[in-house]
Amino acid sequence: MTPEETNNLITIFVISDSAGETASKLAQAAMAQYPSVEFCLFRRTFVNDEEVLLKALNEAKEENALVLHTIIDPGLVKTANDFCQENGMFCYDILTPVVAEFEERSAVLPTREPGALHHLNENYFRRIKAMEFAVKYDDGKDPRGFLEADVVLLGVSRTSKTPLSLFLANKNLKVANLPLIPEAHIPKQIWEVDPKKIVGLTNDPEILNSIRKERMRAYGLNPDTAYSDIDKIKKELAFANDLYQKLGCVVINVAQLSIEETASMILNALDLEDHSYFNQDMENRK
Repeated sequence: MTPEETNNLITIFVISDSAGETASKLAQAAMAQYPSVEFCLFRRTFVNDEEVLLKALNEAKEENALVLHTIIDPGLVKTANDFCQENGMFCYDILTPVVAEFEERSAVLPTREPGALHHLNENYFRRIKAMEFAVKYDDGKDPRGFLEADVVLLGVSRTSKTPLSLFLANKNLKVANLPLIPEAHIPKQIWEVDPKKIVGLTNDPEILNSIRKERMRAYGLNPDTAYSDIDKIKKELAFANDLYQKLGCVVINVAQLSIEETASMILNALDLEDHSYFNQDMENRK
């Protein structure tokens, strides 16, 4: 049965005492499993008092919506959960069960502070520095960056080097990248980098051909150029793969991968921590 036949619109209200990113990502992950279903997602963020919370809950009730909330204040949590139960509404309290389990296992009381994840603390400023690093050393602008980087990304044009650099920088990792061109000189610094820090990105020739043609069209140019020529692309990829073999680095084919999936594979392959949520206190205890 099609969505048109069932008219199955699903409305979701994300309610948070902070930016609402956690609940929104959970909602989007679930929504992605139903490409044929129509969804409507509302966000009510920085909800820190009962009046504003009840207004959001009543709006959700009017829309017959599912409620996903990330609220840390016990009183507001109770208000939200009780309201939904009394009105027969689906309500998913994301934080409370996990926070309660952490409290039981650690015997430490939670701070109950809204938006604690987004504090302008040392971790935050490390992230800013990592993002500045990624911009500074993007596209091999300064080869010295390869020796300072946590991760070095190599790849031919349109293998997602820059987006990946910025995505990983948001996880507090210093990333430098280098575009590979068969005719260009490989900086000597690349051979001085620990291969365990290097990731070689590759792609399928046909997919790369399609991506490059689309890029040319976006610029209002002829899509059939040397840049998008399939034989030239195959030569570029062969050159890159030969270099990766000589370096002995990890190789990832990004053809069917999202930025998030590729980044996760990089973290796993290089045995790196996701430092975006890293607790500095853990370092201090070592």
